[in-house]
Amino acid sequence: MRTDLFDFELPPGRIALRPASPRDSARLLVVRDGTFADRTVRELPQLLEPGDQVVVNDTKVIPATLHGRRIGRAGAEPAIEATLHQRLDGSRWRAFVKPARKLAVGDVLRFGEEGRACFLGQLDAGVEAKGEGGDVTLSFAFHGPVLDQAIEERGDMPLPPYIASRRPADERDRSDYQTLFAHHEGSVAAPTAGLHFTDALVAALSARGIGLRMVTLHVGAGTFLPVKAADTADHRMHAESGSVSAATAQALNETRAAGGRIVAVGSTSLRLIETAADEGGRLHPFEGETALFITPGYRFRAVDVLLTNFHLPRSTLFMLVAAFAGLDTMRRASAHAIAGHYRFYSYGDASLLFRDAS
Repeated sequence: MRTDLFDFELPPGRIALRPASPRDSARLLVVRDGTFADRTVRELPQLLEPGDQVVVNDTKVIPATLHGRRIGRAGAEPAIEATLHQRLDGSRWRAFVKPARKLAVGDVLRFGEEGRACFLGQLDAGVEAKGEGGDVTLSFAFHGPVLDQAIEERGDMPLPPYIASRRPADERDRSDYQTLFAHHEGSVAAPTAGLHFTDALVAALSARGIGLRMVTLHVGAGTFLPVKAADTADHRMHAESGSVSAATAQALNETRAAGGRIVAVGSTSLRLIETAADEGGRLHPFEGETALFITPGYRFRAVDVLLTNFHLPRSTLFMLVAAFAGLDTMRRASAHAIAGHYRFYSYGDASLLFRDAS
């Protein structure tokens, strides 16, 4: 499909720079059968049915954005920003680096000398390889848990570009950019639909007889990359690692057999569930990588309802919701949300989409 079919104009003032407080006070646009209803996230239990299962992503965001300088070469030492996005082994990461054009293989980068004090000494990394689009392989001087601690001490939360371009990350983001369910470290972007959940909302879902299940998909920085290809068929998704346990797969299969619905919280949960499901919609335990790219025409196997934030135009995420609820419906839903002053993107409001049956 043509990528420009997924384009729309978003006023910059609609981009949320901080989350709603409390989190479940965020607005919720309910999209069902091409119609729209304006609600709030705390009303979610009443919008679902007893016996449904809500599936959340329990990945934890690491403070993966590092700031430092190139050292050891003659001339000026340019400031460097590196956002880690894929762990290769105990000491090596792939990262999106700015400005990558000023780096050569063999250069040494030093992170964390400026700003907050660090328990560990300087953190150095060598440039091992360079790829396309600023993708660089870094080999760090530390290894394993020591490296993890050094990144934790020096790193900033990797806010999406549309927020980071308007304000720097701060200490508040260290809690704001984690979901209630964050447990397994490995993401460099939050599964943002999960940011709306509070203990009170979870209790209300349980009281209504709605189950809660967890899966893990570690979100990569590739989620922020725009679709540059003119046709969606020419876009390549970045692979992300995840897992669905045997217990969760069994519980979701039992839910569907009993007539209940699977409610995915966020595109990450949906993509992982769909990856773990066979052609008949039965889920199986899963451990590995997924690069599932969902566009209109995709036949959904297992997910019935999707809770998700409002997404960037021309993004893989907007293409996914267009596949789920219909392209025309989602274009109209975006227009409704813009006119109604909904807050967009990672820290913004949410939508509850019921799958298009056509």
